[in-house]
Amino acid sequence: MMIKACIFDLDGVIVDTAKYHFIAWRRMANELGFDFTEEENEKLKGVSRMDSLNLILQWGGVERTNDEKQALAAQKNEWYREYILKMQSDEILEGVEHFLEELKNKGIRIALGSSSKNAGTIIKQVRLEDRFEVIIDGNNHTRSKPDPQVFELGSEAMGVKPEECIVFEDASKGVDAALAGRFWAVGVGSPENLGHAHYVIPGFKDLDLEKVLTNIKQ
Repeated sequence: MMIKACIFDLDGVIVDTAKYHFIAWRRMANELGFDFTEEENEKLKGVSRMDSLNLILQWGGVERTNDEKQALAAQKNEWYREYILKMQSDEILEGVEHFLEELKNKGIRIALGSSSKNAGTIIKQVRLEDRFEVIIDGNNHTRSKPDPQVFELGSEAMGVKPEECIVFEDASKGVDAALAGRFWAVGVGSPENLGHAHYVIPGFKDLDLEKVLTNIKQ
């Protein structure tokens, strides 16, 4: 295979911001008079902000008007930004920087493809902005995963075809999106959740590009 580029999801792949989403959503739920579990929070991976809000309200048996939902989503995002603006480089997941450096040295182009509207802020906060040629986030695309739009926009911006590009994703819907767009999909996490990817890794520690290319199931 001829791989020319890699596209990375952000949450759970480059950094672990899922914990900050959970804290902010849970804070909102508590103010509305209910709680939800970390297990339920797993169902929010790769889900847009408004879709996440609707799920949480459903779990709590709470109904709100559209205007009220917009206000709740905005409040949650304000809390979330409070947390991420305190992030530092030591929150980059183990092995990520080394892997990105290898890709750069081998001339592999690198993009970020995230549903988060705060992706650019987070990348700057942890000082990785110079690693990504292209950043596609929730401000650039309109269709949520499992629609492949975010990855398609990333590959188009780099001028590469989907079949020349590997997507790294930690969410089942993200893997679905990559496959729907005809990208190579590498799941970052457990085979139980991501076994439909071409290859599954526990993380980037001790990982190199050759290992990825060797193990992708064609």
